[in-house]
Amino acid sequence: MFNSAAWFDLRKWFQPQHVLSSFSLIVLLLSSLFSKGGVWSSTFAGIALGVAVMTSVHHAEVIAHRIGEGLGTLVLALSVTIIEVGLIVSLMSDVGEGASVLARDTVFAAVMIITNGMVALCLILGGMKYKEQQFQVQGSNSLLVVLVTLCFLVFMLPNFTTTTAGPTYNTPQLVFTASACLLLYLVILFFQTTSHKAYFEPIHDAAAHVSAELPSHDVSRKEAFLSFISLCVSLVAVIGLAKYMSPVIEKGIAYFDAPRATVGLIIAGIVLLPEALAAANASRANRLQTSLNLALGSAIASIALTIPAVIVYSIVQGRELKLGLEPKQLTFLLMTLIVGSLSLGTGKTNLLQGVVHGVILLAFIVFSFIP
Repeated sequence: MFNSAAWFDLRKWFQPQHVLSSFSLIVLLLSSLFSKGGVWSSTFAGIALGVAVMTSVHHAEVIAHRIGEGLGTLVLALSVTIIEVGLIVSLMSDVGEGASVLARDTVFAAVMIITNGMVALCLILGGMKYKEQQFQVQGSNSLLVVLVTLCFLVFMLPNFTTTTAGPTYNTPQLVFTASACLLLYLVILFFQTTSHKAYFEPIHDAAAHVSAELPSHDVSRKEAFLSFISLCVSLVAVIGLAKYMSPVIEKGIAYFDAPRATVGLIIAGIVLLPEALAAANASRANRLQTSLNLALGSAIASIALTIPAVIVYSIVQGRELKLGLEPKQLTFLLMTLIVGSLSLGTGKTNLLQGVVHGVILLAFIVFSFIP
């Protein structure tokens, strides 16, 4: 029988994770009403933004415990993608002349951070602890096939179309690209959760190790419901605080005379940090398959869900949207896809492969700030 008193017990809302979610939203409201964008208020808003990102991922993980690890990684990826979409759309109206490339630079930076930084962190931590880790090649190859197709369709093909000048698509091409991205995401989602679930589950030895090392934690329906509410609150706070801080980001880039593309790098770094920590924890627990599901799945979601949302926004608002990468960025993309296909194509990983991915990310960051 439904017991409303049990479901809406106020004491449950005063647990730290729910209080922190509300704290971020309160900071957003106070900053919008009373602050003029000073140094201290911006610093406080930045702290609240970090808290909101961390709590949103925490609540996504709680929900994941309730619905299972397979669907849980998708919840986490979708939560991060919603944050990313909100940040990009909210900042596109404030960035000015750089708005046409903001989505491209942000999503590309996210792909580079995920496929190099997140993967490197997992392989290095796992390699240091276990020397060598195993995963299912069928699962990683399935994710890589979709990721490679999305990267070429979104980032490379616009440079070679002739209907419009520059690295752009016309409206029919944008509509097709958005539809293709969503179709590929739905297919891999069905593949991962229904038809070929076994491809994305930890191998037996790793699963046995995990069950011996990690205590089980049952999440009640009530806890999952409260986490869902707090997750929504945190996501609203993240989007609003990022929009509030956009002038500060612009001033910081101008002060350091950094390229405009670093806006996307900063946004991607803010969004992906909590998910990187979740993937690293899974790798240290010898759940490399979970880490790869998180990493590659997030890269796919970042392209397949963010780009269609931005395409719809740009068409409705009549804004130009540049998707094709510049030659230097294309070089990094091709290097990443080739190395990723080699390092994740054998079913085993070690420290060396992680270091290689880490060097690619460092090179990407260095040449972003020093073009």
